[in-house]
Amino acid sequence: GRHSMLPRHVQRLGRDWITHWNGSQILALNSPVSSCMRWAGHYPPWASFPLPISADFSANWRLPLFFGPWRQFQNSNWHLDNYTQSCCFHLPNPSMKSEGEEPLTKKRKLSGQDDTSTPEQQTDLSNQKEVSCLSVAQNEEKHGSKKGTIKRHWEYFCQQSKTMKTAKNKGSDQSSTGSEATFDFTVMSYNILSQNLLEDNSHLYRHCRQRLLFWTYRFPNILQEIKELDADVLCLQEVQEDHYRTEIKSSLESLGYHCEYKMRTGRKPDGCAICFKTSKFSLISSNPVEFFRRDIPLLDRDNVGLVLLLQPRFHCKASAAICIANTHLLYNPRRGDIKLTQLAMLLAEIASVAPQKDGSFCPIIICGDFNSVPGSPLYRFIKEGKLNYEGLAIGKVSGQEQFPRGQRILSIPIWPKKLGISQNCVYEIKQQQKEENAGEKLETAKPDNTQEIVIASEKSSSKLRHHFKLSSVYSHYFPETGIPEVTTCHSRSAVTVDYIFYSAATDDTADQPGAEDSFCGGLKLLGRLALVTEKDLWTVNGLPNENNSSDHLPLLAEFRLIEQ
Repeated sequence: GRHSMLPRHVQRLGRDWITHWNGSQILALNSPVSSCMRWAGHYPPWASFPLPISADFSANWRLPLFFGPWRQFQNSNWHLDNYTQSCCFHLPNPSMKSEGEEPLTKKRKLSGQDDTSTPEQQTDLSNQKEVSCLSVAQNEEKHGSKKGTIKRHWEYFCQQSKTMKTAKNKGSDQSSTGSEATFDFTVMSYNILSQNLLEDNSHLYRHCRQRLLFWTYRFPNILQEIKELDADVLCLQEVQEDHYRTEIKSSLESLGYHCEYKMRTGRKPDGCAICFKTSKFSLISSNPVEFFRRDIPLLDRDNVGLVLLLQPRFHCKASAAICIANTHLLYNPRRGDIKLTQLAMLLAEIASVAPQKDGSFCPIIICGDFNSVPGSPLYRFIKEGKLNYEGLAIGKVSGQEQFPRGQRILSIPIWPKKLGISQNCVYEIKQQQKEENAGEKLETAKPDNTQEIVIASEKSSSKLRHHFKLSSVYSHYFPETGIPEVTTCHSRSAVTVDYIFYSAATDDTADQPGAEDSFCGGLKLLGRLALVTEKDLWTVNGLPNENNSSDHLPLLAEFRLIEQ
């Protein structure tokens, strides 16, 4: 017969399988085979799911020859309906991305060729492969991008920034340039995806190949990204403590960074890190912020923040300082009360660290994963410096859910007085010191209107304020199309939750209306690394993928320190 070279029992097996192809005898639902299926090894791209293989079979098992070409299998009268209720057999998708993705042996079988080539023909084939690979490599080098990478470009906001960046690439040192009055630096915010959280939330990464999710694969990619972007300040979230201690810190120190780290206070072994180039900054103070308070039921979550005060090394004013803050707020979309309280605690710490001798604030940069979308009440509070939360549903604070399930209204006030933070997001002691003089003046002017003052304070108690005039580095929508920018993408969603906020100088084009307090100069945004759309990300199978090993994208901006 056609398969006379095969052993007799294999021929009989082939005839039996073909004879009963339309019956349930092929995969007997009660047989031990269907109860111990596993996905075996690599499978070709023409199969949307790998074929089920018995656990007793070899991992390298292949379909026997008697199955014939795939097209014959596709055109058969086999139906999936008989099996969908009780077995996991999936009908493969016959579409193929390219012929080159098929195994060589499969291509020979489909084309009817046998592997009978002479050594000379094999050598020619090998040479053709080498030439082909060289051509592909040269083409990739010519276009400057690898297959499957996300294309992101640098957006400049002034021509001088482009000139400075070109000079930096040529190896010039800013300290040796003639313009000592300017200080340019770059800041990155990056949620690197804790391995512990990845494994606890594996349902978010079902679209990823398993090998891409191992830390041994992910960390070299993340480190390479940090090397290539070469930021002067790194604000990292979801930094796992054991990885930080054994790998991350030493790797970053070898790149010239000094690292400060704050781990979460609960069972989750990750935290926030701020790392800065010692060639550009020196550390004035490091101030960790714990959002968990044992004596306050509202604050029962273990999120943290970190606030650093840095001094630029190459600057004309010895007293110049920049405040860098980093945080990862609570994820839970239905607990906007906790999110706002955590934010208020971070702002209060910044307000205690950033004041200068003259009472003004030094330039401030706040990075992090805020678990809130653009335009949400929490986002508007950061940018506008005020929020009236009276009647605001607790599930609408972050805007994460289009139809929030948390309909409970925020209480007034949100947090108890014993937290020690005022509605102006400063520590109460400092707030009282500021209000003492104003209170005395008010008392002498209107000694008989105490009831009116109490009523006014009760009405304004639902209004939050902060004293910083903050802008966002990113605009969150592409101006040409209105399509949203995306900073995170996994199986469930693709949105913006990561931000870099900064205190803009008065002449900055991105200047936003905010608080009335004065600043010691400010920051001018020179450029940023452009973000992408959700569609762009799914062209490389979302995040994480082969080249981007977190479910977040790094944010990167270049600033110039402007003196008052």
